[in-house]
Amino acid sequence: MIPYCNLHTHTTYCDGKSSPREIVQAALSQGLSTLGFSGHSYTAFDPSYCMSKESTGAYIAEIRSLQAEFQGRLNICLGVEQDYFAESAEYDYDFTIGAVHYVKKDGRYWDVDESAEKICSTVKQCYRGDFYAYARDYYSLVADLPRRTGCQIVAHLDLLTKFNEKSPFFNEEDPRYLQAAFPAIAAICGTGAFFEVNTGAISRGYRSLPYPSVPLLKEIRRQDGKIILGSDSHHADTLTFAFTEALDLVRSCGFRNLMVRTSLGFEEMPI
Repeated sequence: MIPYCNLHTHTTYCDGKSSPREIVQAALSQGLSTLGFSGHSYTAFDPSYCMSKESTGAYIAEIRSLQAEFQGRLNICLGVEQDYFAESAEYDYDFTIGAVHYVKKDGRYWDVDESAEKICSTVKQCYRGDFYAYARDYYSLVADLPRRTGCQIVAHLDLLTKFNEKSPFFNEEDPRYLQAAFPAIAAICGTGAFFEVNTGAISRGYRSLPYPSVPLLKEIRRQDGKIILGSDSHHADTLTFAFTEALDLVRSCGFRNLMVRTSLGFEEMPI
């Protein structure tokens, strides 16, 4: 049996809806073996969703306290979701999740996952309506995440497709799109970082399948990339949301192993 873990968890210290203690109690009831907290790192140009500089210290102190309190019952890890454009992490975290939430164009930061309308406006204004040019810029940042953030895990690889299922902007199997995404996969594989199979957009009703898409998962498998499950949970009730379905999907894409976090560190387990 796979020891279920989820390292991608947000609390009320950033844009999550549940307190750390509520999430710990849910993890115990949902049978998790490892729970990782990954508050959004401080992003000066967009403080709306992330931890503030002041709250980061309190976040660290509370998670470390919960680690001690629940030792032997639940393996709790202190992490951060480090955006590509966020200020460099100043703290000693147990793990880092790297993510791209913006592209930078014409001296401005453009959000890639706020709304379908915002994406269409960005592509029209900055890329003359060319979504594939937009994808090239996005994936050039994704490819650089391990170097930029020092991450062990790359979050929601194809986040720019968040609204593409219900409001299609472009064809995710078009060679122009895949030619943007595949080099990023190769670059990340070369660093040893893991790809997160992220079910967060399913729990929030945006997608019916996890990130990455099936063509990208198959390319990760072809390049011998490693994967790890993550729910990108913003509420205690969604810590293991759609994990069973996600495992079925990655098996169908040829994966036979999954990375998990244990008390000994990251380990590879058969699925």
